[in-house]
Amino acid sequence: QVQLVESGGGLVQAGDSVRLSCAASGLTFNTYGMAWFRQAPGKEREFVSTISRSGMTLSADSVKGRFTISRDNAKNTVYLQMNTLKPADTAVYYCAAAPGGYGTPMSHNYNYWGRGTQVTVSS
Repeated sequence: QVQLVESGGGLVQAGDSVRLSCAASGLTFNTYGMAWFRQAPGKEREFVSTISRSGMTLSADSVKGRFTISRDNAKNTVYLQMNTLKPADTAVYYCAAAPGGYGTPMSHNYNYWGRGTQVTVSS
């Protein structure tokens, strides 16, 4: 079965950098669009960044210039490099996979989701 397993979260200070990883299995990784979403306490899940199978990327305005999404198709892994973290970035970060290979900010296009990894940014 398809599995997406996130790692790399933790407790960090404002201004720090963290790299999240998402290891995928059970699917033909290089045919899927991949994305990161996040959900803060008491808030709805929101789009962070996406990358198509060809490597085209799109990020939310709130993280542009600070977060970078990338993928390694040989390792079936997608990454989220997060720099200059802010307390507002505190959330559970979820990895998601969309068939068809396109990167999209719409969560309903993603049919596989990981369980999430917590990122907490202290001020």
